[in-house]
Amino acid sequence: MKVDVLCKLSEFRWFMIISTCHSFTPPDFLRDESVFPERPKTQGTMYVEAEDKVTLKRIGAITFARVSEVLGIIYTSKSGRTQLRWRSVRDDMGRLTGDATTHSLVNLFTTQILDESYVEEVKAGFVESE
Repeated sequence: MKVDVLCKLSEFRWFMIISTCHSFTPPDFLRDESVFPERPKTQGTMYVEAEDKVTLKRIGAITFARVSEVLGIIYTSKSGRTQLRWRSVRDDMGRLTGDATTHSLVNLFTTQILDESYVEEVKAGFVESE
């Protein structure tokens, strides 16, 4: 499903964590909103483009980095079927665009990036185009 919404950086950070590494992320990293997970392209890209980035710890394929002034984020699931990009618009708000699988949509709802009104808009679009 196509995604094109405005969302907070903190919401997309949480989406990345619950989608990939929530079970083993150190509690202090979970609480620190400047810490983001990253992973190499071979495992499904998670890359944070920021003005400043410091690597903190690596656990398995995930590298945790403390970042500041995030410009953009690329997220691709391991399967490659979810591909999302977050680009900063102003302050901590950004535009999230791309394609998401059903599983990723559930996580986007869980993190409150998407809400029921988004589903209604999409359904209305399908009805109008038929």
